[in-house]
Amino acid sequence: MTLPKFLLGDNTDHPEDIFIVHTEFPQFIINLVNDEIEWMDDLQGNEEDLAIEIAQLIEEASLFYDREMERYAD
Repeated sequence: MTLPKFLLGDNTDHPEDIFIVHTEFPQFIINLVNDEIEWMDDLQGNEEDLAIEIAQLIEEASLFYDREMERYAD
């Protein structure tokens, strides 16, 4: 099975939260409401490089969410 890079998730126990699951390395779940991230992989490497990669992934997750919401509206 080929998984998409991002998945949209929700949970009725947390109705106000918006979860995006990143399925590729480094795997994580981000709550877009408060930007909390739960990492499922260990992050190793240069801190500066990691910070740049993390910022890019968070931006991609946000863009994915915006795109999905536009598609739901259509």
